[in-house]
Amino acid sequence: MEWFNVGRIVNTHGVRGELRILSTTDFEEERFAVGSKLAAFKKDDKKPTWVTIASSRRHKNFILVTFEGMENINLVEPFKEGLLKITMDQLEEDELDENEYYHFEIKDCEVFSEEGELVGVVTDILETGANDVWEVKASGGKKHYIPYIEDIVKEIDVEEKKIIIHVMEGLLE
Repeated sequence: MEWFNVGRIVNTHGVRGELRILSTTDFEEERFAVGSKLAAFKKDDKKPTWVTIASSRRHKNFILVTFEGMENINLVEPFKEGLLKITMDQLEEDELDENEYYHFEIKDCEVFSEEGELVGVVTDILETGANDVWEVKASGGKKHYIPYIEDIVKEIDVEEKKIIIHVMEGLLE
């Protein structure tokens, strides 16, 4: 089964079973909504414990959640430093707008210039706020940083794992 991280359990919060979550998803409202089912992986555990969100609220840079049936610090303490994940079938296509992709769809794509020249492979995605920046590693090991903007990225085919970009002057230097 393929898993996708949606949050890291940083610590407990108070004595009533709240957990402090550092979100790693763009869909916080859906993932941490009351009634949402998530797989909780305890630290160094390979097998998940399925949990249902009983309460959720934002607190500073964290999301504080409780799990149904675990309203006590002693019951949630073992989840500290663990991960919250979802499965592939929990990803809903309609969450994404046109020209939006999940990171796993973009990573490992081959990037070509409009002339058909291989630039490299997407190895990482950096979230900068205004737009994502793709780290593209060339065959020689050199890294290029490609901004995900309309002027540069011309075509994305996630099924073929192929991206075509417009190479502006200075982009690959």
